[in-house]
Amino acid sequence: MVETIKSGIAMVKVLEDWGVDHIYGIPGGSFNSTMDALFAQRDKIKFIQVRHEEVGAIAASADAKVTGKIGVAFGSAGPGATHLFNGLYDAKMDHVPVLALVGQVATNTMNTDYFQEMNENPMFADVSVYNRTVMTAEQLPKVIDQAIRRAYQAKGVAIVTIPVDLGWQDIPDTFESTAADYRISYPQPADHDVDETLRLIKAAKHPILYIGLGATGASEEVQKFAEMYKLPIASSALAKGIVPDSNPAYLASAGRVATKPAVEALGDADLILFMGSDYPFGDYFFKPDATFIQVDINSAEFGKRHHVDLPILADVKATLEKLIERGEEQPMTKWYQANLANNKNWHDWINQMAQSTKTPLRVEPVYKEINRIAKKDAAFMIDVGNVTIDSLRLLDMNPKQIFKTSGWFATMGFGLPAGLAAQLSYPNRQVFTISGDGGMAMVAQDLITMAKYHLPIINVVLSNDSFGFIKAEQDDTHQSHYGVDIAPVDFAKVAEGFGVKGFKVTNHDELVAAFDYAKTATEPVLIDVKIADERPLPVEQLRIDPEKFSTEEIAEFNQIYDSSDLIPFSQILKQYQA
Repeated sequence: MVETIKSGIAMVKVLEDWGVDHIYGIPGGSFNSTMDALFAQRDKIKFIQVRHEEVGAIAASADAKVTGKIGVAFGSAGPGATHLFNGLYDAKMDHVPVLALVGQVATNTMNTDYFQEMNENPMFADVSVYNRTVMTAEQLPKVIDQAIRRAYQAKGVAIVTIPVDLGWQDIPDTFESTAADYRISYPQPADHDVDETLRLIKAAKHPILYIGLGATGASEEVQKFAEMYKLPIASSALAKGIVPDSNPAYLASAGRVATKPAVEALGDADLILFMGSDYPFGDYFFKPDATFIQVDINSAEFGKRHHVDLPILADVKATLEKLIERGEEQPMTKWYQANLANNKNWHDWINQMAQSTKTPLRVEPVYKEINRIAKKDAAFMIDVGNVTIDSLRLLDMNPKQIFKTSGWFATMGFGLPAGLAAQLSYPNRQVFTISGDGGMAMVAQDLITMAKYHLPIINVVLSNDSFGFIKAEQDDTHQSHYGVDIAPVDFAKVAEGFGVKGFKVTNHDELVAAFDYAKTATEPVLIDVKIADERPLPVEQLRIDPEKFSTEEIAEFNQIYDSSDLIPFSQILKQYQA
């Protein structure tokens, strides 16, 4: 006689097979059969009770980003389901696997305009790579297995809608998941493409290596090849941390979320070795006539952001290994030396700003304190706004650390939920969330979740009573400041009300004391730093080059941004005659 099992429990066992160890959500009547199954399997999968389904979905997306494994969140029928969207679109836009379980009313009340019933499949059509409603109890574990496979294969969101009555029904206990059989393989580079890449780099005068998240796990190879061929290294913002910030050739990111050396180098580069990235602003920051070599595992990316002279369908790490194997050490170049000098000037300026003790505080001293107490394998979960720019420029990272944000979707409120994900996935790591006051206000209720589960996360809030990123955009388009000033909040008091230790920081001494406490804290901490409402240096529109701007324009720019010690790259290039 075949043994039976509750369909919901069979489903949860499939999740276990795929390595899921926690799941985010808020219970609802349409999800009760799955809650029963999660209770039965509570020793295998931990249910994390969030206080808003948006937080659960963002946390699931962040889980996938920090671990590479599928993240899982759920919402009950109706409002629970609609609340998931922000996090699901973050996963879609950043190409990570997420499974969303969606509650539905019982099958005998479907299609009758029942309480909280809605047709959920059309709503999820755009955000998903897999979108199914389970029709029978026996289907449930099979559909979940297929959904997870599809989410991994397509690097996207899978939606499974589950009528509540199905999870309570008995089914034959015969289904076996395909988790053990699933494999991912990537194309390997052809020797002739590798040799042509080497030839083109040697022929270029101003070559640069640009990496994205496709270079994850290839830090040593990136650095070794760049050193061999004397290539400055730029990256997407999302790829921060792959190359240590201590590497003098690492210029970081170009664009608005960027550094001065990267913007200037890419503006002068005549060859770009573009590896594992979907950087969307290539038309603005790359020279149109630059030779463009693109390496990617997805041929759909070729030519998407820039014309391609040499497309290579291959894994980034494998390609770098081949380039190193078939290449040879190149002599020092003036171009490479000029970029090293420009990068040093940039970091010297940042270090100078970090010594400031004035009030309201600048952001550089805040990041100096973060870097001071950060452990060598710390995880940094970054919100969206000026805080993204500041974190890219000012965090001093190494490849053992983790840097994650909401990249292409760029949803405010990412930091705190991502902190939950990072701490749950890596309980022995030190975890920071870094948010602006705008982003923190969107998700602050889930400080309760941190306190409930005793997660020792260090939450840093940079409070300037402003939507600073949007205010800068209004400046750039010659608009009035409207709708960008926000009411001040004492987030330290808010945190205390939610059961989290809070610090309000208004001067340098309070700043140091708060981070001294946070360094050894075993429970969550929130540090609300009141900073000056100052725009980060707009490196995409620098006005410091006397060949392009008048003395008056340069003086005005330097007065606003305290940038008189920054040297234009054109002058450094002339010094090295590059």
